[in-house]
Amino acid sequence: MFQIKRICCIGAGYVGGPTCSVIAQMCPEITVTVVDVNESRIKAWNSDTLPIYEPGLKEVVESCRGRNLFFSTDIDSAIREADLVFISVLSNPEFLAEGTAVRDLKEPDRVLIGGDETAEGQRAIRALCAVYEHWVPKARIITTNTWSSELSKLAANAFLAQRISSINSISALCEATGADVEEVAKAIGMDQRIGSKFLKASVGFGGSCFQKDVLNLVYLCEALNLPEVASYWQQVIDMNEYQRRRFACRIIDCLFNTVTGKKIALLGFSFKKDTGDTRESSSIYISKYLMDEGAKLFIYDPKVLKEQIIHDLSQPSISEDNPERVSELVTVTSDPYEACQSAHALVICTEWDMFKELDYEKIYKKMLKPAFIFDGRRVLDHLHAHLQNIGFQIETIGKKVTATRIPYTPAAVCPRISATEPPTKKAKV
Repeated sequence: MFQIKRICCIGAGYVGGPTCSVIAQMCPEITVTVVDVNESRIKAWNSDTLPIYEPGLKEVVESCRGRNLFFSTDIDSAIREADLVFISVLSNPEFLAEGTAVRDLKEPDRVLIGGDETAEGQRAIRALCAVYEHWVPKARIITTNTWSSELSKLAANAFLAQRISSINSISALCEATGADVEEVAKAIGMDQRIGSKFLKASVGFGGSCFQKDVLNLVYLCEALNLPEVASYWQQVIDMNEYQRRRFACRIIDCLFNTVTGKKIALLGFSFKKDTGDTRESSSIYISKYLMDEGAKLFIYDPKVLKEQIIHDLSQPSISEDNPERVSELVTVTSDPYEACQSAHALVICTEWDMFKELDYEKIYKKMLKPAFIFDGRRVLDHLHAHLQNIGFQIETIGKKVTATRIPYTPAAVCPRISATEPPTKKAKV
């Protein structure tokens, strides 16, 4: 059987970098070269400060970089010398979760390899299987044709996104009835046919894969004249957008129907904890909705760079073609307590563990009164009684915490956003 001695991976991003680093560590006899046209990204991979944050990744890279793992911008040479080029030979979709990518690569539920049903295609499949068999049991390596492989990837992410949108839809019902979505999720998750994974209500899913893959599925169904199927999966995206708008509307409503000129501390900007990735983060959209109403945002995230936050919020679709408003309304801080200083409200958008350990008595003393906490990730459930004793007004996803809100006279002008309106633009690929 043909043996692979040199691998080239095109793309040094969130998938290519970690995947090939783990392959290099687990297969020391194989030379792995990761190439990219982005020179600054390659420089970062060759430095002490990697371009992405992922627990355990730095140790993996440092264990084999310069030995059998290389990062380069010389794409042509790497392709010429390679026995296998990732992305162009086979369908080998990844099933990584950011924050646990290294563990997912070393202990995968399955490895999926698809290829042509030709002699050459089957030979390539066997060669790649041999690479993974260095550390993955054969029973976990699945081989299929190319279409089955690609659709499996789209369907897997669509099903996961669907579960999140489903529990988020129930969270709205819980808030209206007095139920607690965490209790509901626990009850239905104990049904072995359903299971407990991905039943955590929140401000919505983000990341590079879920929305992209669901929309790819929608596009494929439309192209193949399956409009009912396309409409079904589009609802997963629409519910996610609804959850984000609904949360932003709740903030505005609780702050006496206006946030214009009010300081709001937004804690967490990455789409989930243990990553610096902000792609399609719900924090971006909640920031947009609050900026649309004139709120002054003070943003803190332990891993996302200031430049990335400003870049994300300055995109035309987020800044309403007015990037200048970002400099007027957004301040990025390096300290969560600084972000909360003199704020009207504290909004948790990412479930970083550190937010459970903050000194909320200290924060309360420095905030304007009444002081609100909007917990979009249910990370403070265990602290509700304590926070209320301190004096906070608590609002969270899928549960009524404060029995009665502070009375106020509604403003004559309603907010520009509405939780009940459909998205202004249908999401497209």
